[in-house]
Amino acid sequence: MKLKVIDAQRCVGCQLCMFACSRRSGVAGLSNSCIGVKSAGGMSKGFTVIVCRSCKNPPCARACPVDALEMRPEGGVRLKAEKCIGCGACRNACILKAVFWNNETQKPLICVQCGICAKYCPHGVLELRKGAEKEEVRP
Repeated sequence: MKLKVIDAQRCVGCQLCMFACSRRSGVAGLSNSCIGVKSAGGMSKGFTVIVCRSCKNPPCARACPVDALEMRPEGGVRLKAEKCIGCGACRNACILKAVFWNNETQKPLICVQCGICAKYCPHGVLELRKGAEKEEVRP
């Protein structure tokens, strides 16, 4: 399963996807969201939706000095929080800026491709697809 941005032009910036993602971890608000919605320059320019694309050869995992990011067979990574030293190398390595940061734990927030954000998006911007093509992001 892979999370995809179907049509970013439909995004109205409501951030319901972000709230749903953060709530998945038991935290209200946006502090634990693994997805981002940012203004592209005002309402007339729309919004940018930032999600992990589950890279086949993820730069974030290659940058981790302690192997705290385990590669998933279908692409992307899973965080092994107990191994993470909070250095931020993964966040700096992601060319999509899709590795978010938990300021309380000083560890990355990595999308687990669960699709809860897509479920709560009222405009069909996101979709969790089965067997979606893999993308390789290279620095």
